[in-house]
Amino acid sequence: MMHERHMIRLDRKPLLFSMRVAGLIFQNDHLLVQRGAAHDYWALPGGRAEIGETSEETIIREIREELDCEARIDRLLFTVENFFPYEGYQAHELSFYYLLEPLSPLPFHDSEIVHRVQDGPTEVLFRWVPAVADSFERFDIHPRLLSAFVENPPHASRHIINRESAGT
Repeated sequence: MMHERHMIRLDRKPLLFSMRVAGLIFQNDHLLVQRGAAHDYWALPGGRAEIGETSEETIIREIREELDCEARIDRLLFTVENFFPYEGYQAHELSFYYLLEPLSPLPFHDSEIVHRVQDGPTEVLFRWVPAVADSFERFDIHPRLLSAFVENPPHASRHIINRESAGT
């Protein structure tokens, strides 16, 4: 019996809380990123957790749904309490970032969109960017704080509290 799915998102405009889980996937010295077709910024692949789902279950589900790929979790890299402005909200996001290993190679091109998927009303685009710190600035990848770790991910998980203001 299929149960109704509920994403962890509390909308109390102007306040917004969500729980997001994302993965760092590396291939050919590049990092995979995603964005909604209507957005001008990129993020790491993943999505919102559902009530009753662990963060590990969330990232495996998101990669399967959006990339049609099975992945293995290597390790948890970061938990982030992220505070930032978003589309008229003051957002508070609890995020988990995992180092992932796809169980089969993903399509690769160093400058083109390599995958598209329809996620509800949103078309999601995927591409590879060089796995270097300045890619976060060049391609407007959020959260920017992860740029400090992309070239050398930590061996033990780290907890980070991040407060961004408009324009950062």
